[in-house]
Amino acid sequence: MRQTGLPARRAAHHLLMQITGEGRLMAELVAAGALAELPPEDRARAQRLASDALRGLDRADRMLKPYLKKAPPPHVMNALRLGVIELCSGEAAHGVVNAYVEIVARNKRTQSMKGLANAVLRKVADEGPDGWAARPVPLTPGWLRQPLVAAWGREAVTAMEAAHFAGAPLDLTAKDDPQAVADATGGAVLRTGSVRLSGGHQVSTLPGYDSGDWWVQDAAAAIPVKLLGDVAGLTVLDLCAAPGGKTLQLAAGGADVMAVDLSERRMARVAKNLARVGLAAKTVIADAFAFDQGGFDAVLLDAPCSATGTIRRHPDLPYAKDGSEFGALIDQQERLIDHALTLLKPGGRLVFCTCSLLPDEGEVQVEDALTRHPGLTVAPIEVQGVEPEWRTEEGGLRLRPDYWTDLGGMDGFYMAVLTKPA
Repeated sequence: MRQTGLPARRAAHHLLMQITGEGRLMAELVAAGALAELPPEDRARAQRLASDALRGLDRADRMLKPYLKKAPPPHVMNALRLGVIELCSGEAAHGVVNAYVEIVARNKRTQSMKGLANAVLRKVADEGPDGWAARPVPLTPGWLRQPLVAAWGREAVTAMEAAHFAGAPLDLTAKDDPQAVADATGGAVLRTGSVRLSGGHQVSTLPGYDSGDWWVQDAAAAIPVKLLGDVAGLTVLDLCAAPGGKTLQLAAGGADVMAVDLSERRMARVAKNLARVGLAAKTVIADAFAFDQGGFDAVLLDAPCSATGTIRRHPDLPYAKDGSEFGALIDQQERLIDHALTLLKPGGRLVFCTCSLLPDEGEVQVEDALTRHPGLTVAPIEVQGVEPEWRTEEGGLRLRPDYWTDLGGMDGFYMAVLTKPA
């Protein structure tokens, strides 16, 4: 007789093993078919369990520590972590303990530790949600926490960690009328014009999905396009365009848009979303550095980056990465800025942005670009809803997860508008 919930739990355990042990990202695993054999409800449950475990991993480890003389093998530790998450969210102890003991027992290398798993999880069950709530907010892994503290200070990073732990609401960008979308979906219009929905939602079942009235886009990610103001009639290049939210924004604003990205799979998704919302843009699958068509009025460069600003939506990131790619990414961003400037007509504008919390991928890049390119200037930013604390010394905007905490936070982002000499 199949134990209820075991397939989803085993899948969540597999995801956790791949992320924490092999450095794989959740989206990469799912796209590769890691959950393909599960029915839809189990796929959703497995992803939710793995995400919850990653979001609370540091707290789970603190809860387990008193009951472990030494850390068990990863297979066992990840089963225990998942068990803690379920037990402390109020799931029935009997089913949770049995499921994760079975996961430990099924592995020949760890089956001798099923007694340990059983004993530890029953002790955790005795503490339950009260014990969980008594532990501090989970800390970011040290490889990332240290540079964040150096950049923003310990107090700010603690606030960011609270935002990461809380997760993210669902934000929508309206094709035409944000208030109409908010009324239809039960959301609220934020000060910058995005529509925010609280609670869990099945996106494809929300009003307006089939009719293409909106698309999913974090409120912070929707701001860079707004920096260009009225784009109607302008030729705009969206460089490194996938997943395409900004392409849709530009097209909805009446721009003549060309979207360029190297990933054929991700660009297929951009084309699908354009079709769903009834908008037009030319899509080109190409390496950004190989693309040499010039004369654009504006270029939007959402450059590849560490993505450290998206942890509240992607809690796998700090466990799948270790910061070793930072140097190469920073160098690539510098070269992309230089290349993007060659694609602008004289007097054209470049919006540079990254979903990073690291100044080296934001403020420092703009400061260095101004040094490399005499005559390049930072354009003033006049956008609805921008808070004074977001503005930076060099003229850009710095957004952080701990901003708008009363509204549910936002992704970490940096953005600035650079104007090419006429």
